[in-house]
Amino acid sequence: MHRTTGDHDSPRPPEAAGELVGVRALSKLKWRCRRGLLENDLFIARFFERHEASLTHGQAQALETLMDLSDNDLLDLLLRRKEPEPAWAGAEVVELLQLMRTDGAQSQSS
Repeated sequence: MHRTTGDHDSPRPPEAAGELVGVRALSKLKWRCRRGLLENDLFIARFFERHEASLTHGQAQALETLMDLSDNDLLDLLLRRKEPEPAWAGAEVVELLQLMRTDGAQSQSS
């Protein structure tokens, strides 16, 4: 796998889910992830600090799914007040959420 420098606005084929996100697409994703609640921003910032160099297209799509949630719903998920609903959260979303929860918990304890 290698990081590409371009950005593709067309839908990615399923086999591209494991490819790393390009620089431009990563920049757009980081902008998209800006939230109204500081608590959410802290979880997201810590996630990017640890994983942006290895972020795959599948993880980016899962992050987009989480960003479609309201700030309060996202915070409830990050703080484990509730779990994602199977109707909209596939395995990639659940795995990404677990990473974000772990990273956020570590930042609060350090």
